[in-house]
Amino acid sequence: MGAGLPKQYLDLAGRSLLERAAAVLAAVERIAQVLVVTAPDDERAEQLPFDRKVRCVARGGATRAATVRAGLDALQANDDDWVLVHDAARACLTREEVDHLIDVLRDDPVGGLLAMPVADTLKLGDDAGRIEHTVPRERMWRAATPQMFRVGLLRTALDAPGMLARATDEASAIEALGHAPRLVEGRVSNIKITTPDDLVLARAILAGRAEQ
Repeated sequence: MGAGLPKQYLDLAGRSLLERAAAVLAAVERIAQVLVVTAPDDERAEQLPFDRKVRCVARGGATRAATVRAGLDALQANDDDWVLVHDAARACLTREEVDHLIDVLRDDPVGGLLAMPVADTLKLGDDAGRIEHTVPRERMWRAATPQMFRVGLLRTALDAPGMLARATDEASAIEALGHAPRLVEGRVSNIKITTPDDLVLARAILAGRAEQ
């Protein structure tokens, strides 16, 4: 992002990305607690005006998976409880999407995640930057967050040898155990803010909602 501070603290229409992401989850009645897991040397989060359901713990690890695993240990939850893992960079998530995810998955034997069907034509490139072949987009999805699994199952998945280093999301860790997480269609507006252009788009998304 090149902004001089972690992107989760960048301003998005008057509030940081982290505040917006946490506020959406805290507004969902069926979510009992929201845990913000930060780097051990990060003191910014505790200074933000979060909802009373939000608690901050400085236990973040070197990877996303390690951070999530540390968060599971900090949760006040049982193995059979559901946990939703969300990326603070997805600050345009809506409460309706979270409610829909919970409705679809609450009786699911595995769990699943918000995802969007791929609409673009996909090209596989070679080392020279040329097209090797076109990848069929049928049945292709873009993984998003939240991702929702039972606490015990997710802990077991992340504790598998090498998983904290190689799992790019929670679903991939669950897949490695032999399970098939469910894909729950979300909104394309649930973008991951990674570049300055993404931040501009996120502001436009929120502005559009305010005008409705």
